[in-house]
Amino acid sequence: IYSNAIFSQTEHSLYGGVVPELASRNHIRTLLPVVDQALLEADLKLDDLGGIAVTQGPGLVGSLLVGISVSKGLALGSGLPLVGVHHIEGHLFAGSMAHPDLVPPFMALVASGGHTELIYVCAWGNYERWGRTRDDAAGEAFDKVAKILGLLREGEVTMGGPRISMLAEEGNPNAFDFPRALINDPGFDFSFSGLKTSVLYRIRDFPVEDIKAIRANIAASFQAAVVDVLVDKTLKAAREVGAERVLLSGGVAANRALRAQLADGASKLGMGVFYPPTLLCTDNAAMIAGAGAFRLARGEVAGGNLNAAPRLPLPGLRERQV
Repeated sequence: IYSNAIFSQTEHSLYGGVVPELASRNHIRTLLPVVDQALLEADLKLDDLGGIAVTQGPGLVGSLLVGISVSKGLALGSGLPLVGVHHIEGHLFAGSMAHPDLVPPFMALVASGGHTELIYVCAWGNYERWGRTRDDAAGEAFDKVAKILGLLREGEVTMGGPRISMLAEEGNPNAFDFPRALINDPGFDFSFSGLKTSVLYRIRDFPVEDIKAIRANIAASFQAAVVDVLVDKTLKAAREVGAERVLLSGGVAANRALRAQLADGASKLGMGVFYPPTLLCTDNAAMIAGAGAFRLARGEVAGGNLNAAPRLPLPGLRERQV
């Protein structure tokens, strides 16, 4: 990885969440400067590259359209091949970029603000989904609970995970008995909306002046509930399919408690655990480039009709047959 330039947006904090129109406008304003920054850091020119990879989906259609439009222009002007990439496949390749020895087959838990999925990587480009969230993604639950607890600073919208993780280190994970939804279900799906609601109801039991004093215990107990479910489902799936390696990827993969508990559980089962460095856990262009290089090597070059696909299915994905 020669460079990995990232621009984060903070204006959404005024509205309590990501505003699609603001996101796409900011993409228009910042995309080309960020491209220039990446090339400068890498000490490369556009003509030195082998291709251009861009996220085709899933995601907010406005932001996807801006990225694709800019990428088409760059590809047309430079003569470089253009490759459309699935966001989830990018997260899978983030693991292999950080760990070249991580080769399929392996079980992957992709946990972020928009996705929580268990995917068995049979081979690159050949995937089997074992489970997914039925409602809120794990990262989304972290963000919402952080907002409930008043942990987000001015300018933050999606920093709930780090804020709760830091506060949880000061609390007792057994102070509150929050639900572990579907943990005893024979399937591998997740559900976190009920956990978020449970936190909200428990806070209502306390006077306003007492909430700050118990926030660390709530954060620790909430985090423990999320981690227990993620680890339990992931290891059960890996054991059932006979996987010897597990990948943890996505923004939630930066959570230290999750990393530690998954590594401990996997070690007891004789499995290896891999996760990218923090910079490659959250959304980034390097992981899209990694997946794009794979697709380009297979000759999968996009034409001028490449378009945004907010609900794009992962290429090569099939559902697990029970």
